[in-house]
Amino acid sequence: MNEFDVKKRTSLASVSRRVQKLRDEIARLRDAYHTKNIGTDDVYDSLTKELKKLLEQYPEFNNPNASENRIAGKPLEKFVKVKHRIRVLSLNDVFSEEELYDWEKRIKKLLPQIFPTRGVGEIPYPSGREIDYFCEVKFDGLAVSLIYEKGKFIKGATRGDGFIGEDITQNLKTVKSILLSLPSPYPDYIEVRGEVLMSKKTLIKLNLKNKKEGKPIFANTRNAAAGSLRQLDPKLAAERGLDFFAYDIAEIEFQRSDPKNSKRSDLKRHSEKHQYLKELGFQIGKDEAICKNLKEVITFIKNFEKIRPDFLFGTDGVVVSVDDLKLQETLGVVGKAPRYMAAFKYPAEKATTVVKDIKINVGRTGVLTPLAIFEPTSVAGSTVSKATLHNMDQIGRLDLRIGDTVVIEKAGDVIPKVVKVLTRMRTGKEKKFRMVNKCPVCRGKVEKKITTPNPLLNKEGVKASPPLEGGDGRSGLSVAYYCSNAKCSAKNERFLEHFVSAFEIYELGPKILRRFKDEGLITDAADIFTLEKEDIAPLERFGEKSAENIIKEIKLKKKISFSKFLLALGILHVGEETARDLAMNFSTISKLRKATLEEINEIENIGPAVSASVYNYFRGKNNLLFIEKLLKDGVIIEKVQKIEKGKLDGLIFVLTGTLSQMSRELAKEKIISLGGKVSSSVSKNTSYVVAGEEAGSKLKNAEKLGVNIIYEKEFLDMLQ
Repeated sequence: MNEFDVKKRTSLASVSRRVQKLRDEIARLRDAYHTKNIGTDDVYDSLTKELKKLLEQYPEFNNPNASENRIAGKPLEKFVKVKHRIRVLSLNDVFSEEELYDWEKRIKKLLPQIFPTRGVGEIPYPSGREIDYFCEVKFDGLAVSLIYEKGKFIKGATRGDGFIGEDITQNLKTVKSILLSLPSPYPDYIEVRGEVLMSKKTLIKLNLKNKKEGKPIFANTRNAAAGSLRQLDPKLAAERGLDFFAYDIAEIEFQRSDPKNSKRSDLKRHSEKHQYLKELGFQIGKDEAICKNLKEVITFIKNFEKIRPDFLFGTDGVVVSVDDLKLQETLGVVGKAPRYMAAFKYPAEKATTVVKDIKINVGRTGVLTPLAIFEPTSVAGSTVSKATLHNMDQIGRLDLRIGDTVVIEKAGDVIPKVVKVLTRMRTGKEKKFRMVNKCPVCRGKVEKKITTPNPLLNKEGVKASPPLEGGDGRSGLSVAYYCSNAKCSAKNERFLEHFVSAFEIYELGPKILRRFKDEGLITDAADIFTLEKEDIAPLERFGEKSAENIIKEIKLKKKISFSKFLLALGILHVGEETARDLAMNFSTISKLRKATLEEINEIENIGPAVSASVYNYFRGKNNLLFIEKLLKDGVIIEKVQKIEKGKLDGLIFVLTGTLSQMSRELAKEKIISLGGKVSSSVSKNTSYVVAGEEAGSKLKNAEKLGVNIIYEKEFLDMLQ
């Protein structure tokens, strides 16, 4: 056997192991989701996509009896079993416009008489011929089947494994939008399929109730709806405020002698099924449409995506169906899914990937942050190849190793993070990661610092004197690694980029800042304000006009608000919101420099770790010299608008719960504008606790301490 054959066998063996690991985990997640009502679709979908891709590359590992070709989960033993007369199918997922067009191409190839193929290099079907599609929202609930005989609801069942489901008739009868009888004229027999749902608002209330009672919290509306129906107490199901939306007629039979129903025995389109269900009185999704081609389908998908965040119910995509029922019959079913339907899934905020390596990033404060490196992976609508691991403590908590299959999460436009390790996917070849002892940029010595959230307490929680900076990694203490070299180029570059961003000096990008440092024009951020046009113009690729624009921008931005100035300083843990809170409470840099740790900690939303960071920053000699240099070089800090002595002068407020008339942030601004103060914690010095809906522990503390409690109406009256 030659070297090539050995490598090929090794590669196939590793693929085979990966395929089996994926199958095992997919089967476990499917069972947890459909049988035990726990987990979410995101991880399951991501692993399934990887398996599908591997099987396309290595078809020799295809197995029609494998777990990925089964539907849902097995029926629970505690329920009576129901055999479906017509199998309940699952849908194949598509995750992009490209995959949607590929699906259409496959359909048209299977309909050669309607869409004949052309020669090589030509389009496979006449451009003038299109398929009518029907689009509807893919609700994230529990799929159920309802049987009606002679107009009466006689049985309801879950999907189960597609062939056999669970009889949950009594629980379904508690769902108000499920019809117990049909209006006349009605079919002799009809099987209606649809989704039982729980609204997002109901889920929030249920989870708050469960939290107070020490019961499990539901991860999503689907699990909550399924958990409500797949238990044996109809009374509990009735309390959950469930809803039902119909989406299909699996089977329908009419009395031949009844001429009124003859027109209903010949439904020709999927959209006509929806219309008939609506006429019978079933609730149908309002967001649906007949689309004349795939371009209109994509428009529907994009339009619904805009309103999806505010949609009342949980959804994860759009179901796209060939509208013509005869075409559906011609296309048929392959495996567990119909060819004539596809589920377009919106980008998930979670995905799975394999960690190929762990690299170190050096931040503007010198902190070393480990980053997981992996193959480009799609998550939340964008492709990423790295995710933050935060620190060594986080790597330890996750028990993360190089080679692990992990779950990454991305919320908004921030770098994704690793949130979970799928340890069942391990092969034994994974490697543990150890922190470097030299900075990867400047090769300076790496120092380890153990920090505690509250420098006034030692690791036993006892007041320490002087305040501690370290601990042992237990009881909330954490380990951070720093580059000890004050002149580390990575630290300085990151800080410069952050600084000009806070000052909004847009002419100075990373490359220009690096060039100015290399040329010796600046050594720190304060030197930016000493630059002249003559310093820049002689540089290669700059010139008079470019230099003039840069200097003009710098001069315009010398005047800055106090909050943005604080943000620009790069104080650890201080972002935009914290900088704004500090500026509102300490109107000048001088007052903030003199503030005690306790005074900083009293500000709402500023906890012990942030307070300590701010307090320690203004104790640093080099930090104070840097601020003085900035002011000397012409930076002007705008004065915070002075708050005149108002009707709330001297009063301290604590806000708890949700206010219906205004946000907490606006309420805080109103209090401060009238001379009052806002605190994050209740004490004997608190003047009033403003209690909104679902007020928490602060309300209880106020009751214990005898602090005045007012509600929203009284509070609004005080602001008048």
